[in-house]
Amino acid sequence: MEVKNKSLEELEDISQKIRDRIIDVVSRKGGHFSSTLGAVELTIGMHYIFDAYKDPFIFDVSHQCYPHKLLTGRWEEFETIRQFEGLSGFTKPNESVADYFVAGHSSTSISLAVGAAKSIQLKKEDRTPVVMIGDGSMTAGMVYEALNELGDLKLPVVIILNDNEMSIAKPIGAISKYLSKLLAGKYYQGFKGKVDSFIKKNMPEGTTYIAKRMEEAMKLITPGILFEEMGIDYIGPIDGHNLEEVIDTLEIAKAMKKPVIVHARTVKGKGYKVAEGQHEHWHGVGPFNVEDGAFVKKEAPKAATAVFAEALTNLACKHENVVGVTAAMPSGTGINKLMDAFPDRFWDVAIAEQHAVTSMAAMAKEGFKPFITIYSTFLQRGFDQIIHDVCLMGLPVVFAIDRAGIVGNDGETHQGAFDISYLRFIPNMVLFAPRDNETLHQAIDFAYILDKPCAIRYPRGAFIETNYKSEGFKLGKAELLKDGSSKKLFIGYGAAVGRACKTEALHEEDIAVLDLRFVKPLDKETLKDLACKYDDWYVFSDSQKQGGVGSAILEFLNEEKICVKLTSFEYEDDFIEHGDTKKIEESIGLLPEQLVQKVI
Repeated sequence: MEVKNKSLEELEDISQKIRDRIIDVVSRKGGHFSSTLGAVELTIGMHYIFDAYKDPFIFDVSHQCYPHKLLTGRWEEFETIRQFEGLSGFTKPNESVADYFVAGHSSTSISLAVGAAKSIQLKKEDRTPVVMIGDGSMTAGMVYEALNELGDLKLPVVIILNDNEMSIAKPIGAISKYLSKLLAGKYYQGFKGKVDSFIKKNMPEGTTYIAKRMEEAMKLITPGILFEEMGIDYIGPIDGHNLEEVIDTLEIAKAMKKPVIVHARTVKGKGYKVAEGQHEHWHGVGPFNVEDGAFVKKEAPKAATAVFAEALTNLACKHENVVGVTAAMPSGTGINKLMDAFPDRFWDVAIAEQHAVTSMAAMAKEGFKPFITIYSTFLQRGFDQIIHDVCLMGLPVVFAIDRAGIVGNDGETHQGAFDISYLRFIPNMVLFAPRDNETLHQAIDFAYILDKPCAIRYPRGAFIETNYKSEGFKLGKAELLKDGSSKKLFIGYGAAVGRACKTEALHEEDIAVLDLRFVKPLDKETLKDLACKYDDWYVFSDSQKQGGVGSAILEFLNEEKICVKLTSFEYEDDFIEHGDTKKIEESIGLLPEQLVQKVI
């Protein structure tokens, strides 16, 4: 959809059509909602002033990119957003050349823009990287690492700070907006440059000092002082829903030919009254009724996240040294309930996974029992801290890893495939997993008494119930759920134990089923005993095959010179697409009816 050379009235009409399309499709299919509705005018402004097919358009996280997709030839295809084999909910270059980079995790955009700007300079091209980043993403340290270098290099980059949370007093905001736009104008910038040069060359040292102090005093009345001190010009705050103001400001920012932050105030959910404002449940939604905003409820068994929150709440009530943290996902991880019940013991540190891990390491050193509740995909961001700040000293921190395995519609950037592989090789780390709701409660209790770093993983949604009772966890001990009369053994880990049981029930043969429980340390004695009876082993785990559960067992078998045939049903060496979880599992051959045919 072309927006250049359109009148303001035509652009307003386009913005309404975009909102209507997003509300229509997301209400039926689900997807990111409030953040993307709030970014419509800013996105139109970007496309009006810049060229998405030439200038790198970089959306931080990119959950606000739906208007961009609609403006770049994907209007009809938008019907398939986040559906299996349809459009991704994030930017994805193989969908369109207008999508500069794959995104899904927070706070990477400014680093990407710096790299793009360096490349553009070396190639002597006339292109400008344009970033859209939310105020939530500004809580991560990576942003400031990038800003620090950008302020030093002074390369042309336009950063749109989409602020839908920061509170700025109206009088200061109005003065700041006026002064910032005035000071950023090309006439003032040219005049300022000439005056600065004249003062440095011709005026006494004291005069230069006074002029500098006056400039610094002027900055103090703007909220952009932090950015100005880093060497980055600041414009704003502006009204991010006023198209004329957005376009005028972006035109100024582009003409400056240096790093500039455009601070735009927006409202989440703009244009759909029910979702407007700070409503976390409207960030990412399932289908809902457009008329009243009522969500379409589906009957579903209790989610593992809810079971975890219940178990941790029980533990926190019994033990005052239980503390916890999450990184900007309080309701997603269930820790919001604990933050309400124990506000002095449970915290949301915003998008700061590295800080979350290291701060909890210190609390463990002080005698507390920290539970770090985090999605598998986001724990990757705290990897060095897990090694250096937790495991090196063997501190008893518990990593409660939510969304382990396939997570569905968010796709490649969010699948919880890698935590076993990257945690298993770290010394002092214990890895174990519950198979159902009952054993998740037991896992939390066991983690509390374990005096070592440990990681528990559990799925998005509900476990497949196994109907096998458990007596609780013992360090490094597996649990044989069922003996078998055939030579086959199914080894399940975590939530995949349920899949192993379902596959066994579909098979004609009588097959033994083992809940491995611990992938580190392995129950070597039990595995040795089982190798004497069963010589055809099958591994079920919702994890990457490389470095995963099957790898751990193969390493053990090799060390002990035990010869059995082992087949792993873990994920292959590839990134897993987005879409409905069952459809994804079917596409990679992981449904029980597919697995039983593979075994046969």
